[in-house]
Amino acid sequence: ILTSLEKLEVAPPSPGQLRHVFFHNALPFVGFGFLDNAIMIAAGTQIELSIGVVLGISTMAGKHCQIQNGLFLFSHSSSLAGYVEALASRLGLSIPDLTPKQADMWQTRLSAHLGKAIGVTIGCILGMFPLLFFGDEEEKLEEKN
Repeated sequence: ILTSLEKLEVAPPSPGQLRHVFFHNALPFVGFGFLDNAIMIAAGTQIELSIGVVLGISTMAGKHCQIQNGLFLFSHSSSLAGYVEALASRLGLSIPDLTPKQADMWQTRLSAHLGKAIGVTIGCILGMFPLLFFGDEEEKLEEKN
């Protein structure tokens, strides 16, 4: 037997609520993508330039070390996501006002996943800034060879 409350249909989230869900999920992932990519580029390049030069390994072997380093750093930098989310909430990023049924609707889940995907993409693009500083070092290594 269904009660009268269970028979009521819940309205889907409004476009404004879906935008709020999108930005609530995107902003922390911009920070995470930025930190993750910046750390992996900086640390990976330093490993390639230091260990690769000392051991005299080829560029391909250096890239293999860089990939292994990237996997290690990614597994550890995923713990940064919690800190980025905490910072976002301290900066006033409020939780969307949705009922539990609205939060479980496909529109809300789609908005959340799109926010995360677009946020981490923007963050990774912004996190490529260390590449601006590595051009001179690579040119010097090419001149030595």
